[in-house]
Amino acid sequence: MKVSNCMTTDVQIANPEQTLQDVALMMGRLDSGVLPVSENDRLVGMITDRDIAIRGVAEGKGPEAKVRDVMSIKVRYCFDDEDVEDVLHNMGDLQIRRLPVLNRDKRLVGIISLGDLATKGEATGTGKALSGISQRGGEHSQTAH
Repeated sequence: MKVSNCMTTDVQIANPEQTLQDVALMMGRLDSGVLPVSENDRLVGMITDRDIAIRGVAEGKGPEAKVRDVMSIKVRYCFDDEDVEDVLHNMGDLQIRRLPVLNRDKRLVGIISLGDLATKGEATGTGKALSGISQRGGEHSQTAH
């Protein structure tokens, strides 16, 4: 199965100059804990509710701080034509629950999560990926920044 068969295509995008308050409100409306960050039509980062809490609030940044001050700039992604099994393996190794999905022109076309994969037919590989993701620490640990 290809990523394009499982991904969410209706993705809202944040701007690095938006405030944390604006993005938190957007996340609340969308019932989502993550947003891709785009500037000049290019993916430049990802921001999560956890980024806002740990890199923002916990470090004394207020609601007017900018997304660029707390977002993750090292973005991992996958392509829409990749096999789901490969993506699941990478998610487990990288300890990431969601990945932005790009086409081969490197344009954002969606986002894929473990939930998408579990509900759309890849439950077997999802458990193994979750096991890797759930290990303590890793490159995307909030304490590593």
